[in-house]
Amino acid sequence: MPTNPTPRDNFGSKFGIIAAAAGSAVGLGNIWKFPYVAGENGGGAFLLIYLFFVLLIGVPVMMSEFAIGRKGQKNAYGSFSLIAPGTRWNLIGFMGVVAAFFILAFYSSVAGWTLEYIISSVSHRFAGQSPADLERNFIGFISSPLKPIAWQLVFMVLTALIVLAGVKKGIEKYTKLLMPVLLFLIILLCIRSVTLEGGKDGLAFLFKPDFSKVTGKTILFALGQAFFSLSLGMGALITYSSYFSKKENLASTAVEVAISDSVIAILAGVMIFPAVFAFGIEPGSGPSLVFITLPGIFQQMPGGDFFGAVFFILLAVAALTSTISLLEVVVAFFSEELKISRRKATFIATASISVLGVFASLSFGPLDKFTIFGKSIFDLLDYTASNVLLPLGGLLIVLFVGWFAGKKIIKQELTNEGELRAKYFLAFVNIVKFVAPVAIAAILIYSIFWGGLG
Repeated sequence: MPTNPTPRDNFGSKFGIIAAAAGSAVGLGNIWKFPYVAGENGGGAFLLIYLFFVLLIGVPVMMSEFAIGRKGQKNAYGSFSLIAPGTRWNLIGFMGVVAAFFILAFYSSVAGWTLEYIISSVSHRFAGQSPADLERNFIGFISSPLKPIAWQLVFMVLTALIVLAGVKKGIEKYTKLLMPVLLFLIILLCIRSVTLEGGKDGLAFLFKPDFSKVTGKTILFALGQAFFSLSLGMGALITYSSYFSKKENLASTAVEVAISDSVIAILAGVMIFPAVFAFGIEPGSGPSLVFITLPGIFQQMPGGDFFGAVFFILLAVAALTSTISLLEVVVAFFSEELKISRRKATFIATASISVLGVFASLSFGPLDKFTIFGKSIFDLLDYTASNVLLPLGGLLIVLFVGWFAGKKIIKQELTNEGELRAKYFLAFVNIVKFVAPVAIAAILIYSIFWGGLG
């Protein structure tokens, strides 16, 4: 006989909701990719286009996910099953669960790297190393068959312990602590970065509008960044909103989460690029910037080991707020659909994701020659989730809300059964029915055929 599932928990405060949802959206990509993409695509011009798409597309899609989750009061799969019984729309929710499973498998590997670099900063291992040394040591570390996996498993255990404690006592409690810590650390590093001599060139790279760099591809990149940055299409926001109170204003919550995510992404640019330009280093995106370039920069600063440790703690916090939401998507699905306890669901989800994550981590070492469809296990998981499942899930969500669920159901959720005024509702419906599907379809097509935007 299956164990009776744990009774559903709920968020206990508005701040808890914002911290958890914004924490899900804020991740490693905000810190290492967004600033670079912005700077390379017109700086301030890109930021304006990005913010326009966050409001035009990101917020309405987020509101759609919130409405589905709170109406269904179940996991991503179960919410669609309740709203549209007897149909196959619940496959959208299942796709979200699979996407979260895949993303957490490879994301936890990179998250584990941040723990190694915290230790390295605190123990002064970067002292006296040249850029070539830093690159050689980074490659040596990630290609090791044991140490990256050990840190990855530590990160998964930390994530599991928070999720195991439940929504109010686990996810809400710790994201309410972690998000202010993240904001404090990023502001501390911003202050240090902008006070470096020559740092103003980095701010110009990020913020100075250069409309000559704006092309059709730039617009598509801004659209894709707005979609991926907000954690849309992966079931996390549907799952989290299923724990929202019926009194919660979904529209204002979506706007607040979008603002929080965008502010963190912009502050990340203020933190990184003045330092990069102050020391005359070519800015680069991704792991090379974070794990090779920046440790070298910190070594050239007074108190570099301290600021390096702060930076990698910041990265670990940003990663943890995301891994919590990803694991919760899978745990909620296992618990509610398999009718098992939260404890058992957390153990099964953590163990199965960790096993796949080990193979993803080994893609940089013993399995670096092993490929499927020409991709390593790590890259295949990334491509399948980021380039296919997320945009396809987002597209199907807006089609479901705009064309199937019905205005009455969605309006009931957005107005809290008529208690709130929703002057925006007609505009929302038109965006979700006509504008968002075209925009997300463009992201999906580009992601599949030209390598992705996220």
